Amino acid sequence: MLRRKARRAQAADPLDAAQEDRVRAVLSLGGVPHGELQDGVQQVRLRLLERAARGQEAPRDVSAWAAVVASNLAMDWHRARRRQERLGERLAATWREATDDAAESRALSLAVAQGLGELPDTQRQVVVLRFYADLPVRAIAEELGVPEGTVKSRLHAAVRQLRVRLHEGEVV
Repeated sequence: MLRRKARRAQAADPLDAAQEDRVRAVLSLGGVPHGELQDGVQQVRLRLLERAARGQEAPRDVSAWAAVVASNLAMDWHRARRRQERLGERLAATWREATDDAAESRALSLAVAQGLGELPDTQRQVVVLRFYADLPVRAIAEELGVPEGTVKSRLHAAVRQLRVRLHEGEVV
C-alpha cells in the first residue's frame, strides 16, 4: 500500500529528477544562494501545478519551461536583494544626515529601525513601502498582489505595534 501511495505521489509530481536538477542548476548559476535552491525548485513545481489547476495544458517541453521559470525566479531574487540593499543605504544615509544636536531624532530613528526589525515580514514590507518608499496603498496592493484592505490592515497592525514599542521604551 505504501508503494502505491509513493508511486501516485511520484506520478503527481510535475517535475522529474532530471528536470529538478536542471532547475536547481539554473537557479544556482543565476546566483541564488545554495540554502534557497530548494525553495526555488518548489516555486517552479508550484507554478506548474497552478497551471494545471487553471486547466492549461502542460508546456510542450516541461524542462525548457521550468528552466525559464527558474531563470525568472533568480532575477526576482536579485531584484529583491537589490531593493533591500537600497533600502539599507537610504536608511544609513538618513542616519548620517542627522546632525549632532538632533540626538533625540536619532534615538527615535534607531528605535523605529529596531521596531521594524521585530515586525513580521509582511508588516515590515508594507511599512517600508508606504512610509520609506512613499508608495500609496493602491500601488502597494498592486505590487504585492493583495487587496488594498490587506495592505491597510497590515499597516494598522504594524503602526500599532511600533507605537506600543516606542511608548514602552519611553522614546515618545
